[in-house]
Amino acid sequence: MAGPAREVLELLRPWVDGVDTDPLVVRTSGSTGEPKDVRLSRDAVLASATASAARLGGPGQWLLALPVTGVGGLQVLVRSLLAGAEPVLLDEHADLEQAVAAMRPPTAAPRRFASLVPTQLHRLAQAGRLDVVASLDAVLVGGAAVDPTLLERSREAGVRVVRTYGMSETSGGCVYDGVPLDGVDLRIVEPVDGVGRVQVSGPVLFDGYGDEPRAGAWFDTADLGRVDDGVLSVVGRSDDVVVSGGVNVPLPAVERALRGVPEVHDAAVAGVPDDEWGTRVVAVVVPADATCLDGVRAERLRDALEDAGLPRAWGPRDVVLVDAVPLLPGGKVDRLAVRRLTGG
Repeated sequence: MAGPAREVLELLRPWVDGVDTDPLVVRTSGSTGEPKDVRLSRDAVLASATASAARLGGPGQWLLALPVTGVGGLQVLVRSLLAGAEPVLLDEHADLEQAVAAMRPPTAAPRRFASLVPTQLHRLAQAGRLDVVASLDAVLVGGAAVDPTLLERSREAGVRVVRTYGMSETSGGCVYDGVPLDGVDLRIVEPVDGVGRVQVSGPVLFDGYGDEPRAGAWFDTADLGRVDDGVLSVVGRSDDVVVSGGVNVPLPAVERALRGVPEVHDAAVAGVPDDEWGTRVVAVVVPADATCLDGVRAERLRDALEDAGLPRAWGPRDVVLVDAVPLLPGGKVDRLAVRRLTGG
């Protein structure tokens, strides 16, 4: 998938209608390693879009606010086309508010939806403009973990946020608010205290990488999670847990805690090889204000983790101050860039 949104949309029309049934190839974000070419069949993509509409209460018109080269943006277009509703493209409007105002869903598919990454929702909240998307029937938010404070603030503002979990290999979001879409199965393998690797099965799975076919009925996501009463909670990735001073440190949990510190506007963390600690946890921090830099020093951040009920040993040993956490085009944290900033 490549090209401007409008051109991709026009190419997708015959594909959704079944005139062309060749698989689509979507390149993964490469946020934690080398990007891969994921081959998606028409059956898998449409199975995902159909299950999404069923979970959201019916088909509707979608607003494209994501890069169309990724599976999230691709599915926005497919869901709209499948519903017979012309999608609205953000890049053809002055801003998000005007794009939302331009939505005119047909009678047969009267709902209005959008899909965002947490960074976009965060920026709306920071600008005090959550009202822009509060009129939509649902706002899917995925691609990364959603800060609970941001989620609460959005829902208090009337935004119908649906947290999604999925990836290119699952044709996009396959779990909504912790519950798998119809036809999707989950299992946790090699659990320790209930937490293990998340595996997915179902009609939404990809065909393979490049020319190599996918092996087996289950896809190992490399994410760590648990399932309680049928609801999935993702706690991080198996490669996002580092051992520092003999202690297992889940980096996503540290990031979430740091983002809740008043002096911190945004943060990302990485593990850096260290002779003393084995791996040293380093935080890349965007300060909330240039006058509060004392609050983002390593000692203060370790105190903040302890105040949040997390082990102090999980806290960063060093802090790198930046103007912005590096992001990929889809809004995910660029993990490779973060590691470079920390010297890892």
